[in-house]
Amino acid sequence: SDNVLSDVFCVNQNVLVVSYMKDVVDVIELYSITGSHQRSIPLPIGSIASLSGRKQDKMFFFKFTSFLEPGTIWLYDFSIHEEEKRLSIFRSITIKGFDPEPFQTKQVFYKSKDGTRIPMFIVSKKDIQLDGKNPVLLYGYGGFNISIQPYFSVFRILWIQKFGGIFAVANLRGGGEYGEEWHKAGIKDKKQNVFDDFIAAAEYLVENKYTEPSRITIQGGSNGGLLVGACINQRPELFGCAIAEVGVLDMLRFHKFTIGYAWCSDYGCADNPDDFSYLIKYSPLHTVKKGKPYPAVLLATADHDDRVSPLHSFKYISALQNEIGSEPYQTNPLLIRIELKAGHGFGMPTTKIIEEQADIYAFIAHNLGLRWID
Repeated sequence: SDNVLSDVFCVNQNVLVVSYMKDVVDVIELYSITGSHQRSIPLPIGSIASLSGRKQDKMFFFKFTSFLEPGTIWLYDFSIHEEEKRLSIFRSITIKGFDPEPFQTKQVFYKSKDGTRIPMFIVSKKDIQLDGKNPVLLYGYGGFNISIQPYFSVFRILWIQKFGGIFAVANLRGGGEYGEEWHKAGIKDKKQNVFDDFIAAAEYLVENKYTEPSRITIQGGSNGGLLVGACINQRPELFGCAIAEVGVLDMLRFHKFTIGYAWCSDYGCADNPDDFSYLIKYSPLHTVKKGKPYPAVLLATADHDDRVSPLHSFKYISALQNEIGSEPYQTNPLLIRIELKAGHGFGMPTTKIIEEQADIYAFIAHNLGLRWID
């Protein structure tokens, strides 16, 4: 099965609560202790943040979240005789001024370059017009067996609500969305699959009239920063704006700095001639090409990042500005934002998070010609 098991435990003496990921969406099933299926718990598109229950208890709890729901704790109570009434809300998080009703989340599937079926979430207003003109923020990661499931973000909601945008998440190979084989299909000499998947996501959005290339912003951080750098080098004409946060951008020397040697499991190592032969082909620092205008680019890094050294972003922005910035056809800005006294994004105080996100969205809005909607 392509479904990925997340959690299983026993409640009510002899009932197994099984949570697994099916097409990147979490589902909950109830089984008898002998394995016969009893019931499916109906859930919308979202993810299970936590599950809790004990064998001796007649109830269990789970926290559900989604792109449009900040978090709801549900209670399933076996002591209630009528089965359809066993599921109820125990606690819920509400955000002042936010009503999810005007918004929608849907999941689509598209084909990558080699024909592989790739899932993608699309979040937008319900009354969105598919006229090929909508601004789209396309996010991806594709690495280290990490699954990018539905999650709530105030910043993404503002993007949709106040800029009239669409938010899309492409679930690329290299992640954990379909288990270890999916992960292996996007590592080492197969890393190009990840970039092809992301490029195909942008092409799908254009072909299906969600947007046009000049209205697409791609975004990713860390390994996702590598994704953004590689894709704008390979297909600069496909994007209007690109945000690469704390990206791994020098694929020939990443293993020589901080914890970089630990990433060789996914990337390989340039000290190995066989690995060098494919790393040099997509390393963002080494594949900047003249001839076509690049989208507006903003790199974001921090001077105390001890995971992905800021030297990656420093060198890449230098290469972009040196090779592309002086060309007469390059009218879009090529900039870097350097946060002081901060690291890889963890533990950043709220004020710095707000300042960084305000700069990022202002950069996107300016370069895509967007206006704030009151």
